[in-house]
Amino acid sequence: MSFIELLKVILLGIVEGITEWLPISSTGHMILVNEFIQLNVDENFMELFLVVIQLGAILAVVVLFWEKIFPFHLKNGFKVDKKKMNMWFKIVVASLPAAIIGIPFDDVIDRVFYNYVVVAAMLIIYGVFFIVIENRNKGTKPRVQTLDQIDYKMAFLIGIFQLLAVIPGTSRSGATIVGSMMIGISRTVAAEFTFFLAIPAMAGASLIKILKIGLSFPPSYLALLIVGMVVAFVVSVLSIKFLMGYIKKHDFKVFGWYRIVLGILVLGYFILS
Repeated sequence: MSFIELLKVILLGIVEGITEWLPISSTGHMILVNEFIQLNVDENFMELFLVVIQLGAILAVVVLFWEKIFPFHLKNGFKVDKKKMNMWFKIVVASLPAAIIGIPFDDVIDRVFYNYVVVAAMLIIYGVFFIVIENRNKGTKPRVQTLDQIDYKMAFLIGIFQLLAVIPGTSRSGATIVGSMMIGISRTVAAEFTFFLAIPAMAGASLIKILKIGLSFPPSYLALLIVGMVVAFVVSVLSIKFLMGYIKKHDFKVFGWYRIVLGILVLGYFILS
């Protein structure tokens, strides 16, 4: 593993760690970054790399929210926290649309929608959604202020919005947060539920890629993968902490405007290049 390749992996891990959790589309950013920084690896490994480094990002959620998501207590005998288990049942319900529709058609979706026009369009469209929804909700109090108040119907609706994120450029966190706010869930709760929902969604996507492509690569390739995951983990911890602190005092409109500008830049770059 050369020093240059190591620097490229570190940069890709940083981009993943930031854009996976902020509602600004990791795919849109990766497309741009990949135009300028390309790893000296084969195409199959690059496809695997871009998905599996998400495992580092998932670990950040597990570490930061362990007390909120781990439903078992081993001290003074084995006990189950019913509220946390109920939350996981809701996460399973929210995961069903993507699992039933997204997984079987993964290759078709990539083939049809993975291009700069679709990515740019989704960046702009969801950017507009953020601005419109924030303006609509201004001065109104969300009906749902805690995770416990999310019912199974709401969880399933959030899952429908997550399904929309199979279209590149949408942003999984962006789609689920927009959907959550549309049905009356507060920003903080929407963000937390989105983070928790990412655990099965992203772990499943990584597992599918591993099963599809395998891990029969040279040791240097695996070293790149591990470095990318570690960097994505560290940066994800910082990104999640930043977002949770930010949305306590601010709305999502800045992310909406950012998405619109990025979408225009993506279109402009590819049209002019």
